[in-house]
Amino acid sequence: MFSIECNGITKSYTAKKQSVLALNDISLQVHQSEIFGLIGPDGSGKTSIIRILTSLILPDAGNAKVVNCDVVKDYEKLRTLIGYMPGRFSLYQDLTVEENLQFFASIFNTSIKENYYLIKNIYQQIEPFKKRKAGELSGGMKQKLALSCALIHNPVVLFLDEPTTGVDAVSRIEFWEMLKELKGKGITIFVSTPYMDEASLCDRIALIQSGSIMSIDEPQNVIQQYKGELWSIIAQNRYQLMMDLKSWERVHSAFSFGENIHVSFKLSEISTDQIQQYLTEKGHDRIQIVKIIPSIEDCFMQLMIRK
Repeated sequence: MFSIECNGITKSYTAKKQSVLALNDISLQVHQSEIFGLIGPDGSGKTSIIRILTSLILPDAGNAKVVNCDVVKDYEKLRTLIGYMPGRFSLYQDLTVEENLQFFASIFNTSIKENYYLIKNIYQQIEPFKKRKAGELSGGMKQKLALSCALIHNPVVLFLDEPTTGVDAVSRIEFWEMLKELKGKGITIFVSTPYMDEASLCDRIALIQSGSIMSIDEPQNVIQQYKGELWSIIAQNRYQLMMDLKSWERVHSAFSFGENIHVSFKLSEISTDQIQQYLTEKGHDRIQIVKIIPSIEDCFMQLMIRK
């Protein structure tokens, strides 16, 4: 059974009297009680998809259902069944933690007490600060409060738009642990993120770029679909190393990953000695060459080139 279904969703915006295509024929399905990740850089269309699925904006073409509710025709019923945490902190900053939670509970004709079991593990971390105004909270605390408010009415599906952007590494880890707990309670989670390393924390992912879905699968399957071999190369002069690799006719792609350059070759049969010889002839020293397993980000870059 699918909790979310999209069929041919298309959306354009008008900017400076020009039409900009934000979503191009998006089709996807999300299973019940799974964590589904929408992975892509800023401007790829992630927020537009979530806003359509939460009935906040209308698609230009196509249709979508969430918990068997049409996002256009059944929007009133839909909004009682979903939780939504936008990318920007959007709670009332002049209200306290407790007042924000009470307010959102009252909107859905429920109370903190009635659904406390849903948010207990999350809310307990910020409960000591329940009298503090929301605008005075740290990034991680704001994140936990926003999640608590999105859950207080016991939603069937939870939409999270880049929930870990702008928070520290520890808060990111804690947040994903919370999502695993919520999945265990039967909640379907649709989460968008620009962080490729978070893809492995999802059950399935969709890689999106320029409004088009490039791949939908389990993270490990996406990695297994990588074409060819991948090498990680380091040398003393990193800038010149990149220039020499990109100018080599045998190189298919070369991208910076921290201190390393990840390189794929047009021909699968190439040896460490051949790469070493080429770089040595170019004057490089302190060369390190290692064949590696691709990451989701490597797969994303390859799919982007192919598209």
